[in-house]
Amino acid sequence: MSTVRTNNILDASGGNTATINSMTPTADSLQGFRNRIINGDMRIDQRNAGASVNNSAAANTYGVDRFAMYGAEASKMSAQQSTTAPTGFLNSWLITSSAATTPSAAQPYGMRQVIEGRNISDLGWGTANAKTITISFWVRSSITGTYALSLFNRDAPNRSYVATYTISSANTFEYKTITIAGDTSGTWLTDTGQGIQVWWDLGSGSNFNETAGSWVSALKVRTSGSSNWIGTSGATWYITGAQLEVGSVATPFERRDYGRELALCQRYFQKSYDQATVPGTASTAAGIVVGKVSSNTVPDGEPYNIVVFPVTMRATPTVTIYGYAGGSGKVSNWAGTDLAASSGSALNIGSNTFTVRNNSGGTLTTTQFAVQYQYTASNEL
Repeated sequence: MSTVRTNNILDASGGNTATINSMTPTADSLQGFRNRIINGDMRIDQRNAGASVNNSAAANTYGVDRFAMYGAEASKMSAQQSTTAPTGFLNSWLITSSAATTPSAAQPYGMRQVIEGRNISDLGWGTANAKTITISFWVRSSITGTYALSLFNRDAPNRSYVATYTISSANTFEYKTITIAGDTSGTWLTDTGQGIQVWWDLGSGSNFNETAGSWVSALKVRTSGSSNWIGTSGATWYITGAQLEVGSVATPFERRDYGRELALCQRYFQKSYDQATVPGTASTAAGIVVGKVSSNTVPDGEPYNIVVFPVTMRATPTVTIYGYAGGSGKVSNWAGTDLAASSGSALNIGSNTFTVRNNSGGTLTTTQFAVQYQYTASNEL
């Protein structure tokens, strides 16, 4: 076998744009976290296991891990993981308009992922050395036309950039790439807070309109000519292969192994349930056993159990305890019967561990005197 040693690989004109298998090797593109978007191929859905969910009012509603839809009014959109996808992908995220909606000027409708500040700290945004980034994704909709994508920061927010892309053919996956020069102004967090918010607009109100193509000191997410997708009842919109990377060229989608992608998601949301089980539903899989006690009458407050998260979370999460049969705030006996309301609680919660306390003082009704439960932990940005 021959060995080739070289200090540089240049293109024919002498520049630094040579490609290997359609990828330009640079210091940024060769790192282990090229795609700053997590779960960009929509294959992880811990909360819903593929089931459809409706949007809440003026709050993030997660259809798949790390991606949330946001609507000013409740139940105007539904979302779920889909197996309709372009070649090379198993899943996409499908959003469906539930009712024809005409937003008021101040009402936003769209979907987004918020990237943690620690994952964009090398971009240098807010400085003279701000790096250019490229966003790429596959999109499909029943409504053709011009759509908007925007980036904005956490501070107020007071910095945003609107870009546009076109869906030319109905019900057909199309590949889009958008290159954006980094922002040299504003405050872009580089800690565990919100670094960059990436927003795909689906028909926000006129207060959010802006001319595309430049950074502005306001929260803007669309142009006046962008599609009012939310205005058509039953309209569909799919996305997959979402990627945000450093540089001015879109490289092939970074395919991280499932275990690593799941761990990246678990920094923001995790559960004790099997991946195919929706939290809060009856579970045939064994719950976490708190421990045995000396008799079938459970003393209030006994036993305790310490849970160590499989992945260190971004910050102190909100933990919800579920009984074996699905009751929130409950623990269960060994037979799988949920005990009284508020029979389980989480204490001493941190980013690595928490403690479960049995509050039931109930009867276990079995010779195997034990308490069991499930949990979810969330600290989404």
